Amino acid sequence: MGSHTTWGATEAECHLDFPCDQHIPQPYDSHHRAIDVDAPVPLAFRWLCQLKVSAYTYGRQGRSPRTLTPGVERLAVGQRFLAFDLVEFAEDDHLTGVTYPAARRKYGLIAITYRVVPRGEHASRYLVRLNSATRKGVGRPLGEALAFGDGLMMRKQLQTLKALAERDAAGARTQEGDG
Repeated sequence: MGSHTTWGATEAECHLDFPCDQHIPQPYDSHHRAIDVDAPVPLAFRWLCQLKVSAYTYGRQGRSPRTLTPGVERLAVGQRFLAFDLVEFAEDDHLTGVTYPAARRKYGLIAITYRVVPRGEHASRYLVRLNSATRKGVGRPLGEALAFGDGLMMRKQLQTLKALAERDAAGARTQEGDG
């Protein structure tokens, strides 16, 4: 599948159940993003936890930490990441959030899951589903604009997290080879 509502995700991945599906009433529009990561699941997930610190996208690049922030991996329901309150998580699996009240007034009701799935012992894949509530009186153009803008921002975000996780994984492999 390829459009601004789906980037990098396969047809099968778009039909998987995601935790965010349980945190928003239907009807909603789903948008999917996915990217392969040459890093093991625990490291890729640890980089997802960095979303509590920064967005890792355009305009934030210079301010986004390039090393893992100690303690940010300690998750609890109610913590904020990006425009979301964490409503559910599973270590080395997913972060799921719903727009917090001020963000909801600006962007509408959105539920999101960032998921890490294994691709062998030393590789993984980021899968993201963003569900945006359809509102009475708000037509498809707004939803399409949101999907397009989010698609650009999230593509950069996922590419940045991928690069950082892969850099750390390569460094760990080099250290193992030296030891």
